Amino acid sequence: MIRINLLPHREAKRKARRQQFYSLLGLSAALAAVIVGLVYSVIAGYIAAQEEDNDYLKKEIAVLDKQIEQIKRLKEQTQALLARKQVIESLQLDRAEPVLLLSELTKQVPDGIYLKLMKQEGQRVTLGGYAQSNARVSTLMRNLEASPWLERPTLIEIKAADVNKRRLAEFSMIVFITRPDPNDPAAGKPAVPKDKP
Repeated sequence: MIRINLLPHREAKRKARRQQFYSLLGLSAALAAVIVGLVYSVIAGYIAAQEEDNDYLKKEIAVLDKQIEQIKRLKEQTQALLARKQVIESLQLDRAEPVLLLSELTKQVPDGIYLKLMKQEGQRVTLGGYAQSNARVSTLMRNLEASPWLERPTLIEIKAADVNKRRLAEFSMIVFITRPDPNDPAAGKPAVPKDKP
C-alpha cells in the first residue's frame, strides 16, 4: 500500500484560501469605500444645491421685503393724501355755511322776533332773542323745522322779560344745520345767495 503525504497539498490549499479571503476582504473594503464616497458626494451635492436654493430664496426675500416697505410707504402717503383731501372737502363745504345760515334765518325768522345771539359750534347753532309773544316763537320753530337746511329746533328756555318798558318773551333754542353728504351725488349742495345789484 502506497502512502501519500497530503499535508503539503492541504497547506497550500489553506494558504490559497486565506489569500483569496484576504483579497475578497480587501476588494469588499475598497468597494465599500467607493460606495461610501459616492453616497457622500451625492449627499454633498444635494446639500450644495439646497444651500444655493436657500441663498437664492434669501436674496428674493430681501427684494420682497424692500418692495413691502415701499408699498407700506405708498399706503401711508395715500392715507395722508386722503386725509388732506377730506380736510379740503370739509373746508369747501364749511366755507359757505355761515352765508347759508344767515340767508336761511332771514327767510325763516317771522316778524316780531329779534335775535340777540347766534352761536355756531360745528352743526349746532344756538339762537337767542326776544319775541313779541310765545306764538311767534312757535312759528319760528315750525319755520325752522320746515327749512331744507335746518333741522331739529329745540327750545331751551322761554321766559317773560321787560325790555324798554315793553313786555316780551325772551327765548333761547338750538337748531342743527343739515349738511349734504359729500359722497352722495344725489344730494344737492345749497345754493349760496347772490348779492342783489
